[in-house]
Amino acid sequence: MAKLCPLFSGSSGNSYYIEASGSGILVDVGRSAKQIENAMRANELDIKRVQAIFITHEHSDHIQGVRVLASRYHIPVYSSQGTLEGMEEAGALSEKFSADVIGWEGMEIAGMRVVPFRTPHDSRESVGFCIHTSDGRKIAIATDLGYFSETVFEAVCGCDVAVIESNHDVRMLQNGFYPYYLKRRILSKRGHLSNEACAGELPAFAQSGTTRFVLAHLSQENNIPELAYQTALCSLQSCGMKQGLDFELMVAPRENVGGHTILF
Repeated sequence: MAKLCPLFSGSSGNSYYIEASGSGILVDVGRSAKQIENAMRANELDIKRVQAIFITHEHSDHIQGVRVLASRYHIPVYSSQGTLEGMEEAGALSEKFSADVIGWEGMEIAGMRVVPFRTPHDSRESVGFCIHTSDGRKIAIATDLGYFSETVFEAVCGCDVAVIESNHDVRMLQNGFYPYYLKRRILSKRGHLSNEACAGELPAFAQSGTTRFVLAHLSQENNIPELAYQTALCSLQSCGMKQGLDFELMVAPRENVGGHTILF
């Protein structure tokens, strides 16, 4: 049995812990090393079990604490070539830990196979990750999406657990205080996925066999957890699916202070 623990999720920082067979990995380290350590401790997770860190892209809310955390525990870091170049420019790498490119075929580590897939976002070379466990389970982490590309759709289909971006409510964003250029960026095909865009694809994923959905990377300014949840729930229920029978749905907490762990 494997576990997923969303440590942080949202515009202020993102990090996810996945464990199988007693070893774990982190996907993104978007908060300080101390905050990551505290969040793991609050969820009764051992940082010493982390065998690798995988980075989706070089924006600060995904790499803020990686340099200190990876240096402190000598944890290897993996990502795309473009992301590593962006991290180097941002000063997020160090000689105290290795930083290597993960090939599109993926790699074996911590009793899991981690496979990257391209995501449409305004960064150097952003990726999502599919994590396959030795007992045949599969989880996909697909956030920071301008839209559901064919590559993303294929990666998410059939997963046991899908972490999917539900970043903003379009009306809240359009009527909010963000400057025009930022609104335009968020709404673009290299921006972020709205509640409606996320919810619209969930029935197809559920029909493919995906049974657990985690809504993630919610904007603090342009979204409300209950709104994201209800938008997704209504989309699934409108196709005749029932919560607790055909699917499970949750919103990743902005900061996980304990109790939000998914076993799969």
